[in-house]
Amino acid sequence: MAQATSPPEAPEAPEPVEETRPARRYSSDAAGLGRLRAGAFAAPALLLIAVFLVFPALWVLYLGLTNYRLTGAAAAEPQFVGLDNLIGAVSNPEFWSSTWLTAQFVLGSAVIGQVGLGFGIAWLLRDRRGPLKRLVEGLVILAWILPSAVVSFLWVALLDRDGGTLNALLGLPGFAWLLDHPMLSIIVFNTWRGTAFSMMLYGAALGNVPPSHLESARLAGASGWQQLRDVVFPHIRGHILTNLLLISLWTFNDFTPFLLTAGGPDGKSEVLAVHVYKVALQSGELGYGAAVSTIILLINLVVAVFYLRLLRSKK
Repeated sequence: MAQATSPPEAPEAPEPVEETRPARRYSSDAAGLGRLRAGAFAAPALLLIAVFLVFPALWVLYLGLTNYRLTGAAAAEPQFVGLDNLIGAVSNPEFWSSTWLTAQFVLGSAVIGQVGLGFGIAWLLRDRRGPLKRLVEGLVILAWILPSAVVSFLWVALLDRDGGTLNALLGLPGFAWLLDHPMLSIIVFNTWRGTAFSMMLYGAALGNVPPSHLESARLAGASGWQQLRDVVFPHIRGHILTNLLLISLWTFNDFTPFLLTAGGPDGKSEVLAVHVYKVALQSGELGYGAAVSTIILLINLVVAVFYLRLLRSKK
């Protein structure tokens, strides 16, 4: 009887051999450039910042500690005077007068004027379509993009005492707006000129407010002010604070009022930017002017920190 034979066992498959590949070195930065290439990529921008921002700022800080002048012996060999210029600035009544006028200028033109008017235009045009909306936006933006010298010339012609357009419309011949109301004139001028930025920013922000929230507020019987307070403002709070920060700093350092009133009459419209120009360039006291500029820089930093703390707070 034939004996049954078992089938031969299949040979075992060889175990896969893991290929040893060199370990990939990942860069520490997200772009994968590596520190050296990333530094080389950013070097041109850093060089421009250093040349046009950092060096001038450090140079102004140095000049503020000297008696440097445009002419005379102090121009050839300036002497180190320490904090004398800063002490002289804070004890100068003209400096405090310019500071008070600058506060009025920022409050009236930036906070109330540009921010308020810009939001009002954006709110009224939020649901508008067609040529009327484009016409209003075009006129507002046109005032913003025109050169400052051109705009100032137009406003001088508008407010002229003898042949001014405003006096002709109001029937007030001979009324000197720039002499009798210089601060009001430059506040209204700067509001008209700078409202476009706030209008465009708020226009984009209002587009992010959910329409269903506004509709729910209307159905609940909320008034227009209640809708703004409880629905719109909480949604665009970050945009409001960012706009306030930018507009306040731009207005605080704006030199354009000089083109209308040159700081007059008798310093009644001499904001800090004009004050620095007069003492540093017209009077030639570059050291003192640099000290005042340093104080302006510190004020700007305080304002910026205040707004940023508001922006980061939860409430």
